[in-house]
Amino acid sequence: RAAISRQALCSRKPQSQNNGATMKQIYAFISLGLHTFAFAGPFLVTPEEMKASNEAKPPFAAKAIAPKDAPLIELFSPKLPAKVSSPTPIELKFQPTPPSLVKPDTFRVLYGAFELDITKRILNVAKVTESGVFVQEASLPKGKHKLMMVIEDTSGRRGSKAIEFEVQ
Repeated sequence: RAAISRQALCSRKPQSQNNGATMKQIYAFISLGLHTFAFAGPFLVTPEEMKASNEAKPPFAAKAIAPKDAPLIELFSPKLPAKVSSPTPIELKFQPTPPSLVKPDTFRVLYGAFELDITKRILNVAKVTESGVFVQEASLPKGKHKLMMVIEDTSGRRGSKAIEFEVQ
């Protein structure tokens, strides 16, 4: 990764001597940063994001118990623990506890050990409704993947589901 040194940004040299080099560093930093965090291709996650997540040590986290009557998230496709190929359809169904309803705008998908929010990437290829989510063709690089999906209902209860699978 390119990094802009504080010295380069805060240099007291006259602009005419420093301007070209600093602009190149800023451009390199911005282009690398956007590649890492923006949806820049057909994959829902980049191979670099997958690799970094798989190599990260699991964070210390207390096990949380979902609130009573929190909405459930059921995975209908892909059928796990079967082998998964890419692209693959992903189908989720939400089950709220009446009289509450699911609030589709609260749906989030967090990826890997770093819990990178890939919700916008999912929304580029799918629509979230009160009943669930359907992605016709989710493209993922070969390797191990972990997704945490979260949804909230109109009573403010938050349900979640973690899935782990390997794309072959």
